[in-house]
Amino acid sequence: MSIRRTTKSRRAAAATSMAAVLALVVTGCGGDDGGGAKDPGTSSSSKSSGEGTDGDKGAKEDTAAGDQVDPNANLAQARGDKGMLLVINQVKRDSGGFVTVQGELTNKGDTPVNPSAWVGTETTIVNSNLNSVAGATLVDKTGKKRYYILRDTDGRCLCTSDMSAVQPGKSTPVFMQFPAPPSTTTEVDFTLPTFATTSLKISG
Repeated sequence: MSIRRTTKSRRAAAATSMAAVLALVVTGCGGDDGGGAKDPGTSSSSKSSGEGTDGDKGAKEDTAAGDQVDPNANLAQARGDKGMLLVINQVKRDSGGFVTVQGELTNKGDTPVNPSAWVGTETTIVNSNLNSVAGATLVDKTGKKRYYILRDTDGRCLCTSDMSAVQPGKSTPVFMQFPAPPSTTTEVDFTLPTFATTSLKISG
């Protein structure tokens, strides 16, 4: 198992605090009743490549722990505010007890979109993870638990952060790491603030 950050310093921080992160796995999930946050819009799932890709592209780099991701894989889509589209390329269970979600955010609108809303509203998370996707959650409806993005000992998320505004017609790769639900759970609901909830199947 390996955990990479979007910057070299983040990768170093994640590596040196792995023991602490594992200790935080329990705190990364809550005992919610499985009701995901109600976001505007609709969601859809697809097994074929489609909307949200800009033609053939090479495998994404430095987006998460693990192998590079096929940018043409289209496991699910979720529409957000201001013309944003999230395409999920991979949802993979790690042997160390993590689930990594990787995808691509594309601005289908005509104005730049600031990522500040995607961090959520929890003060301690916002302060340590400006312009990130730290507000994402997974909901195991069968187990009735909500899983939050893992954080290191400094409160920084194991996710894409320090993002710039997404310009019209442009895309940016993102990753998020969560505590893994039980092995019997193969499907979860994924929510990112301002985006619709979408269902994801976990591989691995």
